Amino acid sequence: MRRPLIVIGNVNVDIIVGPYQPWPQPGTEALVDHGEVRVGGAAGNVALTWNALKVPYQIAANTGDDHFGHWLRETFPAHADKWPIAKTPTTFSVGVTHPDGERTFFTIPGHMPVLTLDQVKGMIDVDAAKDGIALLVGSYLTDALTADYQPLFAWLKARGIAVALDTGWPIAGWTPQIIATTRGWIRHCDHLLLNEVEATALTGTTTVAAAIDTLATLMPADAYIVVKSGPAGAVGRHQGQRVNLPAPKVTPVDTIGAGDVFDAAYLAEISAGSSFSDAVAAGIRTASRAVATLPRQYT
Repeated sequence: MRRPLIVIGNVNVDIIVGPYQPWPQPGTEALVDHGEVRVGGAAGNVALTWNALKVPYQIAANTGDDHFGHWLRETFPAHADKWPIAKTPTTFSVGVTHPDGERTFFTIPGHMPVLTLDQVKGMIDVDAAKDGIALLVGSYLTDALTADYQPLFAWLKARGIAVALDTGWPIAGWTPQIIATTRGWIRHCDHLLLNEVEATALTGTTTVAAAIDTLATLMPADAYIVVKSGPAGAVGRHQGQRVNLPAPKVTPVDTIGAGDVFDAAYLAEISAGSSFSDAVAAGIRTASRAVATLPRQYT
C-alpha cells in the first residue's frame, strides 16, 4: 500500500525565455528561440510530476488575487479549492536560460511570503495523510511559513507524517545565520534532498562525500540523505548504505525544475516501498527525461 504524499510550499508562474548568453547590453532588445509561460515553483513542479506519474497527493499552497492566481488554481482543480488567496499579486519568475544549461531567475515576492502555518494546517487532510511523507520546498521564499517550521515539524510528526526537505538556495546566500537555522531544521527531517552546491555550502565542505558525512551527524540516525548532481547523477546515504548512481547522457533542453522533478519521482518510489537505491534511480531517470524533452515529459 502506497504511503500518502504531501507537498507544502511555493506554486507560482514561470516565464521562461532563452537561450541567451549573459548579458544583453542595457537599452537593447534580444531575440531568443524559445519562450513559455507555465506553472512553476518547487511545489508546482513536484505536483505536476506526481500528476504525470499518476501518484495521488495533497498540496498546500496559496496564490495571489489576480489572473495569474486564477490560472494556477485552474491547473490543480482537485486541490486548489482549499488554497488561500492572498491580497497580493501572484508571484512570478522570469527565467533566462543560457546555452550551457544554466539559468538566471528574477522573482517578485508576490503571494509566497504570506503563506502561514495555520493556512497549511487547514489545507491538509490529516486522516488521509497518516503515516505519509510531507515534502517542504521553497523554504527561503515562504517567509511566514518558514518562521514556523519548528512547530510545523512537530505538528506533522505528531500525526505520524515523515518530513522531507528541499531547501533551495537562500536569496541572501549561505550566511552564518541561515546555516545555523537550516541545520536546526534538518535535525527533524527524515529525507533531505539537496543539490551539490547547497550541500557543500551548508556544511562548509568541498566535496559531496564530505558534505553527506557531515549532514549525517546532524540528522536522525535513520535519515535518508540525497545530493543531486545534475548530469553526474546523485549520491545518497541511509544508515551507512551509500548509493552513487550516474545519470543517462541526454541533451538538455530545459533544466528548470529538474531537482523538483527528482524529488517527486524519488518520493513516489519511497512511498511505494521501493528500496533507497531504486528510489534514487527513479529520481535520476525521471529528471533526465524531463530536462531533455519539450514539451516536458516524465516517462
